[in-house]
Amino acid sequence: IVIDGGKGQLSAAMNVLQQQGLGELDVIGLAKAREEKFERIFLPDEAEPVALAPGDPATHLLQRIRDEAHRFAVTYHRRLRGKALVASVLDDIPGLGPARKRALLNHFGSLARLRAATREEIAAVAGVPKGLANRVHEKLRDGETYRD
Repeated sequence: IVIDGGKGQLSAAMNVLQQQGLGELDVIGLAKAREEKFERIFLPDEAEPVALAPGDPATHLLQRIRDEAHRFAVTYHRRLRGKALVASVLDDIPGLGPARKRALLNHFGSLARLRAATREEIAAVAGVPKGLANRVHEKLRDGETYRD
């Protein structure tokens, strides 16, 4: 396992691996030397890091591995942030999937108008049964007490 970081990050990662029963895995830390061009590899139980030459193929391989890990992490966090931006109070209502949610928002035009609707008006939307209309109404008006 290649850890992006020096002694501290390597130590933290090794502690987590030990806790998970994975302490037998080989682990290194990879960090740039401050204000220098070369990378350093930190090894468990070694006081001093190993310096890698800037033009060495091993250095390039490790840098590419780290760059790919960064790309993956950034993409993952952007996706999470994007989902959080489109999250809705409607997402937590049992029985209200994406199609029914879309139907309600299309019918009422906005969450505010849906919030102002009566149970009967919500139940009048095609594909929304009375019990679900009650849950939607209560979630938007009174909290999370569902009565079917």
